[in-house]
Amino acid sequence: MNWTYTMIIGAAALNLVLLIILLNKISQISSRDTLGSLAELADAEREKQQKYMADEFRSTRIEISQGIRSAIDSQNKLISFNTIENERRLEAIRITMENRLSSIQNENSIQLDKMRETVDEKLQKTLESRISESFKMVSERLEQVYKGLGEMQTLASGVGDLKKVLSNVKSRGVLGEIQLGAILEEILTKEQYEANVVTKKGSQSFVEYAIKLPGDSSPVYLPIDAKFPADAYSKLLESYDSGDLTEIESSKSILIKRLKSFAKDIHDKYIDPPNTTEFAIMFLPFEGLYAEAVRLGMVEELQRLYKINIAGPTTTAALLNSLQMGFKTLAIQKRSSEVWDVLGAVKTEFDKFETVLESAQSRIEQANSELDKLIGVRTRQIKRKLKDVEAIENPDAFIGEDTE
Repeated sequence: MNWTYTMIIGAAALNLVLLIILLNKISQISSRDTLGSLAELADAEREKQQKYMADEFRSTRIEISQGIRSAIDSQNKLISFNTIENERRLEAIRITMENRLSSIQNENSIQLDKMRETVDEKLQKTLESRISESFKMVSERLEQVYKGLGEMQTLASGVGDLKKVLSNVKSRGVLGEIQLGAILEEILTKEQYEANVVTKKGSQSFVEYAIKLPGDSSPVYLPIDAKFPADAYSKLLESYDSGDLTEIESSKSILIKRLKSFAKDIHDKYIDPPNTTEFAIMFLPFEGLYAEAVRLGMVEELQRLYKINIAGPTTTAALLNSLQMGFKTLAIQKRSSEVWDVLGAVKTEFDKFETVLESAQSRIEQANSELDKLIGVRTRQIKRKLKDVEAIENPDAFIGEDTE
């Protein structure tokens, strides 16, 4: 390729030189004929150069084609050789990789089998323990469910019995009376209240319970009677559930009438001052019923019309606790007067004790003086006798004493 370019460049340079020479010759020739001959010579020389250039170009093209063909053949041979070598190497690599992969697969299979066995054993143990625990838990829960079902059946039967009880007016009264009695028994002592007592003179009506308050000569009774308008209260609750305003107002009116009727009955049968207090208590056995009575404004109205105070279980317990504190205060006051009497007697006895103690003290002092006298005289006499004894045992001393 480089040689061909060199040939083409040399031919072009040769043509340029020839053209310069011809131009110089043309400039030196002045005649017109000479110019014509020179033009012919130039044409002939140009044709000759063109033919030469065409031959050179043809031969150069042939050489270039042969060189390119030879280079292509050499490159194809090299590529073919490299391809074969690469295929051989790739085959060797493929065989090596297949062997290695086969070995890894075998090792992995062995490890996976071992892991599978271990996992299966652990899973089996865990599954068995979990299943046993689950069965145990299910058994315990089923047992609890059976117990709950038994309790629910008992409760259902109890609810049925309660419904039967509440459907009877007398039974409803007994229910409130039992609840009121339990509250009284829990807070007060048996000496502080009575059951089924006639509180109004000339009456044959027995109030369920009456609290005995301290009086001048005899106790003053505070009547407490349990009332439970279950039908009116149940109808009111059903009206609330239905949301019918007309039915709600009608149910409220019925409940108000029942409460007023109960209050009037208690007032007429059990209140009799001064044998009783000027008011009585109507016990409502359910807090919901008591709250409904409060919302309806029955507390002030019943107190104003019939001097009846309504109370629920909690209110009754609070009232009884207050009365119990009052009873304790009265007891303390009574005991305080007794304590003063005892202290007065102690003071009198202490004065007597002081007189006796002074007399005893004077006697003790007299005895001490007599004892001192007795001790002094007798001691001197005993010492004198002892000196006589010593003088007898020691004649020299005795003689010395006589000489003196």
